[in-house]
Amino acid sequence: MGRSFGYLWSSTALSNLADGVLKVGAPLLAVSMTRSPTLVSLVGAAATAPWLLFALYAGAVADRADRRRVMVVANVARAAVLAVAGVLALLGLLDLWLLLAALLIAGVSEVFADLSAQSVLPMTVPESDLTRANGRVSTAQMIGNDFVGAPVAGLLVAALPAVVFGGPALLYGAAGLLLLGMRGTYRLAPGTEGRRPVRRDIGEALRYLWSHRMLRSLAVAAGTLNLAMAAYWAVFVLWVVGDGSRMGLEPRAYGLMMTTFAAGAVLGSLVSGRASALFGEFRTLVGAWLVSSLLHLVPVIAPTPWALYPTAVLWGVTGAAANVLVISTRQRLIPAELLGRVNSAYRLVGMAGMPLGAALGGVMAEFAGLGAVLVGASGVCLVGVGHVWRAGSGRISRPLTSEPTLSDISRSR
Repeated sequence: MGRSFGYLWSSTALSNLADGVLKVGAPLLAVSMTRSPTLVSLVGAAATAPWLLFALYAGAVADRADRRRVMVVANVARAAVLAVAGVLALLGLLDLWLLLAALLIAGVSEVFADLSAQSVLPMTVPESDLTRANGRVSTAQMIGNDFVGAPVAGLLVAALPAVVFGGPALLYGAAGLLLLGMRGTYRLAPGTEGRRPVRRDIGEALRYLWSHRMLRSLAVAAGTLNLAMAAYWAVFVLWVVGDGSRMGLEPRAYGLMMTTFAAGAVLGSLVSGRASALFGEFRTLVGAWLVSSLLHLVPVIAPTPWALYPTAVLWGVTGAAANVLVISTRQRLIPAELLGRVNSAYRLVGMAGMPLGAALGGVMAEFAGLGAVLVGASGVCLVGVGHVWRAGSGRISRPLTSEPTLSDISRSR
């Protein structure tokens, strides 16, 4: 893997460390401002709503513009927004609504940065190295998001809330500067932008995704799982953190739980390739989703720290393994000239339900209780797993040792 991938990987590591601080720090800040499940769930909705609003346009931009430049601008933009939020927090002027506004604006930049990052990676490594490269990127993401970022966020909320925004602002800025070290151009067709309306580019991507049986099934399954997990995690902090929760964890202990999650995710990223070679990509992916769905019932059945921490490790293993396989599969199946747009269409389907799920989780918790939301979310995940299994299981007829990859399955669509 070359120098450009090294800069991309380093930038990814820094930006995901910032993501980790925000992912844990923002809900903990919200809990310090209100104990209302509905209001706390708005944090998750604000962080994910930009995917619903901007994903398709961001994908079109990624296929028209220099993908590296899009990432640089997006990182600098969210650094600026969070720096302002940090100053407001330092002055004691930050309230829940300003917190939500900062997350919403930063989330718009995240959409552009993430879609361009997934589209630019195949331009930095040979196709044969895609799974290995995605494994390394996924490892960096999990370490930054959870292994380091999560416990740091728990400490920052208790010590100096302003740094929950100021720290990520510096990290995003540094991530943008690192990308300048990537040599060459990362535009597919220089000079072609503007020749036809963006809506035609978006329509082409939507038609491709809809006509591709395996990609369509994976997108629908991912959307179902993400909707359910958005509801789950929107209120999970209320289930485990604070005196009125079922577990009574302190913010630091919650951060430690996310660290154990990251440890499992690192392992899952590293073993995903070996597992798929042994069991086949399709079985590995569906198996990981199935196990993860069932494991989310554990905090309800056994609401104790001794059960939570090992469960979090397994969440990380299964989630990361499935993520690596899905991303690598998309990058192999989608033509290079459509990669940004079809990725954006896929992620729109996959993530569109997250804001709704987060909001529904809060509302349902108000009326039915937190436990009902957690159990219901796990059940919805099982429905999504069943959908993708029905779509692909009939196409697997060879022994495990010679099972076709997802690429093979797609050719018979």
